[in-house]
Amino acid sequence: MDRIDKKILDTLQSNCKINNQELADIVALSPSPCLRRVKLLEDHGYIKKEVALLDPEKIGLKLSVIVLVGLDNHQPTVMSHFEEEIRFLPEVIQCYMITGQSADYLLKVIVPDLNAYQTFLLDKLTRINGVSSVQSSFILRTICETTSLPLNHLD
Repeated sequence: MDRIDKKILDTLQSNCKINNQELADIVALSPSPCLRRVKLLEDHGYIKKEVALLDPEKIGLKLSVIVLVGLDNHQPTVMSHFEEEIRFLPEVIQCYMITGQSADYLLKVIVPDLNAYQTFLLDKLTRINGVSSVQSSFILRTICETTSLPLNHLD
């Protein structure tokens, strides 16, 4: 990973639809070596995939909720079951196993409104075997949110 690879990754994080010629110009390479480097970064797993980031409000998803979930025991089978089930809930856009809280998992859930969240909570989340506690915090305003990863440590 050199300075040019870092610049390629940084540029693609902000605009993955940039064409190869424009990218080559930004990183000061000719197009062929630039394309080769991008391909190598993909092949080595630095670039996982390219996606379109949608505006949640434009598609009717107006309520974001941070949810702390506690399990009734910490047997590997119970935790694995929860993790498998949570992957199938489209409302859950992030799930993390955490420490330092009275909960075992932190979820970010996005739904159209409070009624939809109630349905999600009562009909889906709390019906997963092993779930013993749920704490919900509603996001009032997003201060900062990015999908770009910091690359300054790669110097």
